[in-house]
Parts: sequence; C-alpha cells; structure tokens
Amino acid sequence: MANNSTSNSSKKLKHHRNQDSEEVDGDPEVWATFDKSFKQVQSVLDRNRVLIQQVNENRQSKIPDNMVKNVALIQELNGNISKVVSLYSDLSSNFSTVFHQQNNDHPKNGDGRREG
Repeated sequence: MANNSTSNSSKKLKHHRNQDSEEVDGDPEVWATFDKSFKQVQSVLDRNRVLIQQVNENRQSKIPDNMVKNVALIQELNGNISKVVSLYSDLSSNFSTVFHQQNNDHPKNGDGRREG
C-alpha cells in the first residue's frame, strides 16, 4: 500500500512539473545554466555527506591516525561549504538578473497584469 501511495505522489509531482513547464517561458540556455548549477551544488553536498560519514567513523574508532586524518577532512568540508555558498550566491544573482530581464521584456499594464 505504501508503494502505491508513493507511486501516486510521484505521478502528481510529475504532472505538476509538466504543467509548470508549459507555463514557464524562458531561454533554454538559462534553464540549462540553472540545472548545471544545481547539479554542481548537489555534487558538493553529496561529497560533504561522505566526508561527514568518514569523520564520524574516524572519531568513533579513536585511532590516533584516523583523528589526524579528520583535520584534512574537516578542512575539505569547510572549503566545500564555501563552494556551496558561492554557487548559491551565483544562482541567486543569475535568477535575479533573469527575473528583471523578464520584467523589462514584458512590462505590466496599469492594472498590474502583464501585457502580451
């Protein structure tokens, strides 16, 4: 029964995405850039998950060499967090730019609705 529920939710989500896709105008290149950025973020987050697991295993082992290895792992984690912040900052900036370009390309009527 749980699988059926998950399947139905999945179908609804897919349908919702398809509706959204049809309603959204935009440059496919812009969407490809957003997609690439989100994939980069996800890749770094996946790497962080592995690093955190390794740090936890090393800590639990209480082996001195493993504890020393944690220094480098934690430094990599910190660097990755900075990468994620930078990627999200770039995404935000790109989104804002595209949004403002869309608004400039499609000015609003006096009643607040978009022309065209």
